[in-house]
Amino acid sequence: MFRFANPEYLYALIIIPIFIGLHLFLSIQKKKRLALLGNADLVRQLMPMVSEKRSQAKFYLLLCALLVSILLIARPQFGSKLENVKRKGVEVMVALDVSNSMLAQDVEPSRLEKAKMIVSKLIDDMSQDKIGLIVFAGDAYTQIPITSDYISAKMFMPSIKPSLIPIQGTAIGTALDMAIHSFGPAGKAKVGRSIILITDGENHEDDAVEAAKEAAKQGININVIGMGSPQGAPIPIEGTMSFKKDKDGTIVMSKLDEAMCQELAKIGKGVYVRADNSNNALKTIQKQIDSMDKAEVETKMYSEYTEQFQFLAGLVFILLVVELFLLERKNKWLNKIKLFESK
Repeated sequence: MFRFANPEYLYALIIIPIFIGLHLFLSIQKKKRLALLGNADLVRQLMPMVSEKRSQAKFYLLLCALLVSILLIARPQFGSKLENVKRKGVEVMVALDVSNSMLAQDVEPSRLEKAKMIVSKLIDDMSQDKIGLIVFAGDAYTQIPITSDYISAKMFMPSIKPSLIPIQGTAIGTALDMAIHSFGPAGKAKVGRSIILITDGENHEDDAVEAAKEAAKQGININVIGMGSPQGAPIPIEGTMSFKKDKDGTIVMSKLDEAMCQELAKIGKGVYVRADNSNNALKTIQKQIDSMDKAEVETKMYSEYTEQFQFLAGLVFILLVVELFLLERKNKWLNKIKLFESK
C-alpha cells in the first residue's frame, strides 16, 4: 500500500502553478524589453550565442526539481508488511441521506454539508473503532466498506453530493438493510455495533420500520440524527438561484419528519437527536458510542512502511546538477560539430 507519511506538505504543490505563472510573466516582460531594441530577428543576429531553448530548459529542470522536492518532504512510503491487528473498539456504519432535500439550508451551511462535518468529526475522534459509510437517496450504495483506515474514509467526504445517486427519493429501509449486512456475522466477540442514520426523513418509500426491527433483532442499535427543522426550508436547485417547485409552481418546503426519526431510534434501541448549528448532535452520538460494549476487533493493516525518498532525493540531485552545468549561452565548441552535414 502506498501512502505519504506527511501528506500535509502536499499543499505546497500550489507553488508550482505560481512558479509557472511568474516565469511566463517574466518571459513576456523580457520579450517586450527586447522589442524596444528593434526587429526581433535582427536582435537575435546581434546575440548569436544566446539560446532561448537553454533558458527554457533550465527553468523546467528547476521546476521538476521543486516538484520532486515537495513529494520528497511528504515522505512517500510503501507498506511492506500486512498483518492482522486486534483493536478494542466498536463497529459503526453511517447511513447518510444525500437526497436533494438535504440541500435545504435550515441548518448552516446546508443539511448535507452539516452532516458531512458531523461524520468527519466523528472519524477524527475515533482511534480503535471501525467505521463504514453508506449513501442513499432513492437507492443505497456502499461508499466506504467498514474499515479502520480513517484517512481513506475522510478522503471520500468532499465528493459526497446528491448526484452520486441517480434515483431520487429517501429509501431509508434499503440503506438500513445494507448497513445490517455490512457488519457480517456477529461472531463470538460481542462487539458493539451501531448504525448512525443521518437524514431529514422525508419521503421514505420503503419499510424502514421493518428494517429497524431486523437491526434490533441482530443486536445492532440505530442512532438517528435528524437534519433540518419541522418548519422546513426550500430546496435550492444546484447551479441556480432558484428553488425546487411543484407542478403548480409553488416552492416546495422540505420539512424534517421528526416523528419517523424518533420511531426508528426507539425501535433500534438508540437515541434520536436533531442537528442544529452547534455540536450537540455530535456530542450525543459520541456519548452513545462510548457507552457501547467494546471488544477485540480484528482488521488487516500495514504495520511496516519502507521509505521511498532515496530515489526522489537522487533525482533532485541529478536535476540540480544538470541545471547548474547547463549554461544559457551556446557552447562555441559544440556548435562547430556538424554531425549531419556533408563535407
